[in-house]
Amino acid sequence: MNIDENVLMAAGDYVVVKALENGVMIIGMTRGRETKFHHTEKLDKGEVLLAQFTELTSAMKIRGKALILTKHGEVISGE
Repeated sequence: MNIDENVLMAAGDYVVVKALENGVMIIGMTRGRETKFHHTEKLDKGEVLLAQFTELTSAMKIRGKALILTKHGEVISGE
């Protein structure tokens, strides 16, 4: 990966997920012809995950009650 690719990746959209209960699941989903699960994380209450959309990750599915912060605003899941 050259410097230009690193800059582009760092400029990608980020999402902050803060668990409001134990057992919140964040599931990364792939890009391409078929959307598939490629990564999961489990958060307990108070834990925070900072995630980035990349060439591989096109979507995230969040299960459980969590505060989700994006450049578009905030959402609370699981209500």
